[in-house]
Amino acid sequence: MTEDEVQLRLADEDDAPSLLALIRTSFAARRPVDPPPAALKDGVEDVARRIRECGGVVASIGGAPVGCLLMSSQPDDTLMVHRVSVLPGHQHEGVASALVRGAGEWAADQGKRRIQLMARSDLPELVSWWQMHGFTIDHAVEGGYILARMLPVSVTVPSAEDMRALGRALAARMRAGDLLVANGELGAGKTTLAQGLGAGLRVQGPIISPTFVLARIHRSLGEGLGLVHVDAYRMGSAAELEDIDLDSSMADSVTLVEWGAGLAEGLSRDHLDIDIVRSEDPDDDTRTVYLSAHGPRWETEDLYSLRREVRPDPHEDRLASGQPEHGRSNPGQEAS
Repeated sequence: MTEDEVQLRLADEDDAPSLLALIRTSFAARRPVDPPPAALKDGVEDVARRIRECGGVVASIGGAPVGCLLMSSQPDDTLMVHRVSVLPGHQHEGVASALVRGAGEWAADQGKRRIQLMARSDLPELVSWWQMHGFTIDHAVEGGYILARMLPVSVTVPSAEDMRALGRALAARMRAGDLLVANGELGAGKTTLAQGLGAGLRVQGPIISPTFVLARIHRSLGEGLGLVHVDAYRMGSAAELEDIDLDSSMADSVTLVEWGAGLAEGLSRDHLDIDIVRSEDPDDDTRTVYLSAHGPRWETEDLYSLRREVRPDPHEDRLASGQPEHGRSNPGQEAS
């Protein structure tokens, strides 16, 4: 199971009873702490109020709800997420990271720039998990920490050639050891992006999906960086990805892992998530690409400029001023 098999949708008030049951089951399964989690005291109206005020996200696998979170809007273009919950039988399947990614993409479409959550200090394993997924401690609060990270940068990609142009623009920013994790449903454009990346790096081709060989190494045609192209679609765990022994090739190359969400993040704290979402109109070839930076390597990288390099965006000035973009109203109706 990978994060790409998790379906997301926005919650509505009618979901409050089922989300409350899911939250209680999830939090009750955690290691006991004192005092007990405030989530165990929530009632249906508490959940419904959160949904009314800002919203929530529901995660399903095979049509069955397996996780959720609630949201609130904060000052300074910040989204706060609460009650991040995953049923015990579906942990380690990328559900929590999919939930937060979906909420972040929705918030980015509304013009927000940061996402925050609270983690208890007496659950250091949870603090470490969120840090591994790109969050840093912003400040301490009673009982724990507020962790935060920047929201993804969204790039509108109208055509396959524009997707290749995005790959070439990313190649110009690459350094030895960089890790890219590309996600999106079948046919979203992950391999097309890889082709542009390979062209920009000037590596040996052709760049095709490595589904049946798991990984292909494309060496530079000159003195530049090579490209390690990995397909994690058939992998069930991060351990299977580690068995490929990428460490020997990552240091002096760029590594792109397709279908890598929930699996590849452990390869490097510094990585760039690339989530590709199709238009809901089947006759529209437009994709929205969400670029989420993790780790110090990407802190100073100007990802917003990619929007100008791929295709000038008439909304960019408005977005830069914090006004919301009219984009997806639903964080991932399909697996993303």
